[in-house]
Order: sequence, then C-alpha cells, then structure tokens
Amino acid sequence: MIPEFEKFKRFKAKNLPKEELLAPGHRACQGCGEVLALRMAMKALGKNVIVCMATGCMEIITTPYPQTAWKVPWIHIAFENPASVASGIESAMKVLRRKGKISKKHVDILAVGGDGATSDIGLGWISGAFERGHDFTYICLDNEAYMNTGVQRSSCTPYGAMTTTSPPGKKSFGQVTWKKNVPGIAVAHNIPYVATASPAYFLDLMNKVKKAALVKGPAYIHIYSPCPTGWGSAPERSIEFAKLVVETRVFPLYEVIEGRYIMSRKITKPKPVQEYLKGQRRFRHLDEEHIAYIQQRVNADYEKLVRLSEMT
Repeated sequence: MIPEFEKFKRFKAKNLPKEELLAPGHRACQGCGEVLALRMAMKALGKNVIVCMATGCMEIITTPYPQTAWKVPWIHIAFENPASVASGIESAMKVLRRKGKISKKHVDILAVGGDGATSDIGLGWISGAFERGHDFTYICLDNEAYMNTGVQRSSCTPYGAMTTTSPPGKKSFGQVTWKKNVPGIAVAHNIPYVATASPAYFLDLMNKVKKAALVKGPAYIHIYSPCPTGWGSAPERSIEFAKLVVETRVFPLYEVIEGRYIMSRKITKPKPVQEYLKGQRRFRHLDEEHIAYIQQRVNADYEKLVRLSEMT
C-alpha cells in the first residue's frame, strides 16, 4: 500500500469542504456533468494547487475574458499540453526550492483535459510525463466527444454513438470503433495510482482525487462527464445517466494502486445496457442487433476487469 494512504482521512457526507474553488456564475450548459465533476475535484484538492487546463469546454465556460471562475492559480494551454506544462511547473518548483527562492511547502499540481485532449491530441505528452515520473495528477473529464467544437467523435466516443463526424445513415450506424481504454494505457506506464470516477458517486470521486494528490509521482483519474447538449439527453437526467453507466457496467468504477486492481463498486446484478442507451439521442438509431453486441462486449470487458482484481 502507498504510505501516504495510511493516514488518509476519507471525505464523508458530514465533513465535506464548503469552500467553492471553482466559483458559481460560470457559463456551463444546464445539466453539465463535466463542470460538476470538476467542482467536486477542486473541493477535494483545496486551495494549495496549481491547475493546468487544456483548451475545451471547461476552459471556455470558466474564463470568458475578463472574467474567471477560478479561485486558485490557473493556466490555460493548448489542447495537447497540460501534462507537459504540469511537468515543467513541477520541475521548476524543485529548482526554486533547492535554491531557497520559494517555500518548501508542497503544492499540488493538477493537469486537466477532456477526452479529445487526453485520448487523442495529448496522449503522447501524457505518456512522456508519466514515463518521466513527474509528481502531478492528471484528470480526464470524459464527455465522449469534442463537444466544444461541434460534437465531433473522439477515440473515447462509444461504439454506435452518433456524432457530427460519425453520423448514422444507410451504410453506417455511428461510431464504428470501441472506446479507447485510456485508464489501461495509464496503468501500462507503471504509475502509482489510476482510477475511474463518476459524479453520481461524489464521495468516491472526491476521495480518489485526494488519493491521487497524496501520491508521490504521476496519478491519473478518468471521470465520466455527462453532456446533455452533445448527447441529446435531458439536462435534469445527467446524474441519473452518471449512475446508470455504472449500474449497467458500461463504465466500471475501480482503482489501480501500484498495479493492483481494486473494484470500487462491484455490480453483481447489472441493469440491461439498453436502460442506459435509451433517453440519449446519440443512440436512438441503434437496432436490437447493435444493442445486443454492445451488451455482450460490456459483459466481457467487465468480467476481464473483475478477473484482474481477483488476480492482484
């Protein structure tokens, strides 16, 4: 077990931080699960943090010049760069501490990107930062497409989903590839901590973010982030979908601590995948055959994950 976890005081409903470091008054769409997840993450981290954020929805809605919703040091960078800039900040602070120019007090460094910035454009930069062992946390806010620029597909777009660049038609049915396993790619770098989270399980999410910050070295958290605008779902149902995605095993919650898989929430009696798919316009074109295939693949992937947790 990671030594820093031994004295870890878990967040509970009765001791949640009250200060909002991502202030209200931002310009997110109604029902945005992404900004909700980010708000929870910031409450878990506290003030002692520097945030590096890729271009994307969260950058746009929180920093319309000359306004900002951020109450901590925040840096906006290009799509591909949050992990690189986080690495540079961590290295620079080491040098400044060594020269006695800044306090030796630890400061958390957080890199944030959407699924496009993480699984596509910035994956090589993230890999380099993880391989070098820089001490920072990377959070992917996964709303499963490039939402800010018009709902184009990413490599995290689910199989069968409709986007503007994977439209269904006479000879197509939406996204033809399966969602990229970015947490698995992070695990392959042998970093100390990897986790998945959903805003429907807010205590689980916040405790995982806090653990990631405590780790010495790189940590990665992949957060499911509902997007009513891009998914064609009702804004008031975002948390319902964030719960259903776990209950149907589509998005399992787990941790990987020093290579050891731990299921955060075992789903022994899963709901049918169709319950999750219905109510989202991006999936309404799927026929029974496609839904059956998705169900089969979800079951197989979940069982593989459970086997990994039983092996380690």
